[in-house]
Amino acid sequence: MKNLLSFRNGVHPPENKDITAGIRSRRFPFPSEVVLPLSQHIGAPAKSLVQQGDIVERGDVIAQAGGYVSSAVHASASGTVTSTEFWPHPNGGMVPSIRIAVDPNSTQMPRPRIIPQWSDVADEDLSAQISRAGIVGLGGAAFPSHVKLNPPKDQPIDVLLINGCECEPYLTSDHRTMLERPEKVHMGIRIALKALGIKRAVIGIEANKPDAIDIMRQTAPDDLDVTVQALEVKYPQGAEKMLIKAVTGREVPSGALPSAVGALVQNVATSANIAMVFETGQPLIERIITVTGRGIAEPGNWIIPFGTKLRDVIAHCGGLTDEAREIVYGGPMMGIAQASMDVPVLKGTGGILVLSQEECKRQDILPCIRCGKCLEACPVFLNPQLLGAMARVERYEEMAEEAHLQDCMLCGCCSYVCPSNIPLSQLFALSKNQLTRLATP
Repeated sequence: MKNLLSFRNGVHPPENKDITAGIRSRRFPFPSEVVLPLSQHIGAPAKSLVQQGDIVERGDVIAQAGGYVSSAVHASASGTVTSTEFWPHPNGGMVPSIRIAVDPNSTQMPRPRIIPQWSDVADEDLSAQISRAGIVGLGGAAFPSHVKLNPPKDQPIDVLLINGCECEPYLTSDHRTMLERPEKVHMGIRIALKALGIKRAVIGIEANKPDAIDIMRQTAPDDLDVTVQALEVKYPQGAEKMLIKAVTGREVPSGALPSAVGALVQNVATSANIAMVFETGQPLIERIITVTGRGIAEPGNWIIPFGTKLRDVIAHCGGLTDEAREIVYGGPMMGIAQASMDVPVLKGTGGILVLSQEECKRQDILPCIRCGKCLEACPVFLNPQLLGAMARVERYEEMAEEAHLQDCMLCGCCSYVCPSNIPLSQLFALSKNQLTRLATP
C-alpha cells in the first residue's frame, strides 16, 4: 500500500501484536465476585441504586448516571450485592464500588428486555437509548457516547470517523472486533449516522491490519456511505486529532473539540456495542480485552465481564512467567502500571499487558542535552523540553498558559525518543493533576 494517509511527527515503536493478533476471542468464565466502580468513565461518578443484600441479574442497572457527562453502570453478572465500599481503582486511587457475589448456579443469561427498533426511534432519542445502556468510548478515554452524539448546535458534524487504528503496541482487541464482528460495527455506524443526522462515515485502519481492511470493505452495506481508509502505521495514529488530520486534512484548533472542525470520532468497539444495544438489548457489561506480554503464560483475547479482578484474569491465563515484572492496564505507551492484583477490569480496559524484566529495566535519568528529538516526535507540536523544565520547578500555571499543556494528550512520544531517559509524559501527567487540584475550590 503506497501513499498512505497520516499526520506529521509521531514515532514507530515495536508493534509486538503478533503475540495475540491471530487468536480468536473467547468467553472468559465468570469469577466468584465482580467489583464495579462507580467511576468507569470521564465525568461525574454514577450514583448507586442498590444496597447490601439486593439480588441483581446480569444487565440490571445498579447505578444511574450522576449527571449529563456521566454513564450508568450495569451488573455484569447475576448475584447478590455484598457491599458498596471504597475499592482499588486502576488509576491508583480508591473509589466507591459495588461488590457482587456471583451466583454459581445462574446461567448468566440476561433477562429479556424490550428492544426498540432503532430505525423507528427519533434521531434525538437514539442518544438517550445509548445513554441508558451505559455506552462509553472504548478506545481508552471512556467518554460517554451520548454526549458525543449531541454536538453543540453551532458546530454541526458532517463526517463520522470510525477509529480502527489501534496504534498502541501489543493490543489487538479492536483488530479482533473488526474480524469477528464487522456487521455489528457497520450497524453501529448506521445508528450513529442517524443520531447525528448525517450520511458519511470513514473507517480508518492502519495498514498493518490488511485482513481487517479487507473484511470491513467486503461487509460494508451497499446503501451505507462508508469508506475504509488504510493509514500509515505510526503512533499515535489512533488519537482523535491525528486521525482527523490524516483522513480529512482538518486540524483541530488548540483547546477545541473535534466538533469544531465538523468531525466526530468513534472507536470500532464502541460502534459494535451500540449495535448490540438495539439488536439484543444488552447494555455495556463486557468487552474484548487483550491479555498479552512476555510475562503472561497464555496470552489471548478474552470477552471479560466488567468488574473481574486482575488476579482472576491472570490466574485464568496460566499465571505469570518467571520473567514477569510489571502489569499495565492498556499499552506500553499510555497504559497505567498497577500496584494491586485486586483492581477490576473496567469499560475502558482494552488490554492487560504483563512486561518482562528486560522490558522494565531501570535506566538512569540524565540531564537534557537539547537535542530536539522530543520536538520532532510531538504530534501536536508542543515543546516537551520546555514543559519538562517547567514541571521540574513546579511552574504549573505557566505550563498551561504559555506552553499549552492542555493540548498534551500524554501519548508518550517524547518520553520514548528522549536519549536522556527523562520521563516527560509522566511529568506532564503529574502537572495536569496538580493543576486540577489548584483549580478545585
